[in-house]
Amino acid sequence: YDFYRDTCPAAEEIVRSSMARIYSQHPEVAPAFLRLLFHDCFIRGCDASVLLDDSHGNRSHSIERQAIPNRTLKGFDRIDTIKQELEDHCPGVVSCADVLVLATREGIVLAGGPFYPLFTGRRDSIQSYYAEAMAEIPKPDDNVFRTLHLFGLRGFDERETVSLLGAHNIGKIGCEFILERLHNFLGTGQPDPTIPADFLSEMRHDCGDSQASSNSTSGSPLLLESRSLTKSGLGLTYFPQLVTSISSGSSFDTHYYQSLLRGRGLLYADQQLMTDERTASVVKAYVSDDGSAFRLDFARAMMKMSSLGILSGSDGQIRKNCSA
Repeated sequence: YDFYRDTCPAAEEIVRSSMARIYSQHPEVAPAFLRLLFHDCFIRGCDASVLLDDSHGNRSHSIERQAIPNRTLKGFDRIDTIKQELEDHCPGVVSCADVLVLATREGIVLAGGPFYPLFTGRRDSIQSYYAEAMAEIPKPDDNVFRTLHLFGLRGFDERETVSLLGAHNIGKIGCEFILERLHNFLGTGQPDPTIPADFLSEMRHDCGDSQASSNSTSGSPLLLESRSLTKSGLGLTYFPQLVTSISSGSSFDTHYYQSLLRGRGLLYADQQLMTDERTASVVKAYVSDDGSAFRLDFARAMMKMSSLGILSGSDGQIRKNCSA
């Protein structure tokens, strides 16, 4: 802990105050950063590779942030803002990887979620990983076995996986990630037959009842939020019922799991948690108390997620510009 004690002692306070200021104007930054973190750490660990443009102008070189699951990621400019404040105080000291994990934690706390301690001292990747991002980011239409497999490869058990998917408590899920489930589930030309009729009508109404095709098979169930850090764009939320305009700063409790129990999961991958006893039992356990079990498990799982595959010592680099 406190890796920057001697080299940049105010680092964590700078991140905290910057996030408080940004969040006050753009509460959507909390789910945006959480999704950025998941997509970064899921591919080769928490090394800020998702922020990097290492193409050096070579158009034939595909970068990680261009991978289909990452094309709707937001918040890069906010990370740059925080990083610049740190550069002004301590040039070339705090890594972009640390900025992302620290800012994500502060966003979770501001959104009503639990605080959790973090080690610092991560270093930044010198390359991005387009092919792996294309192949290994979980998708909104993954079944429970695929979801558990992908999380399991990164050392998460069933309970940890269910707790991390509880990140859907905050933010909006963009309608583009739901439309195929509503109109053309798995290419059948029909909606997902497991969706209750009243819920199907509700979702279709709130998503503009569009028959348009979407990129839902190419996204990620890890905190899919609206396309923008503004209130533009149609999106659905788990709190407190299905509406399209609610702030992303909703209470960080068990309403996501309560929705799954009622068969009202927005994403197929979410509702799939109820089809396997290993995960369904965890959902039921989280709903059975005041939210304490979920919050504790989520905090522990986020500590673990934030420590995946970190670079340290002489590995990697400390970027002054997070995208270069």
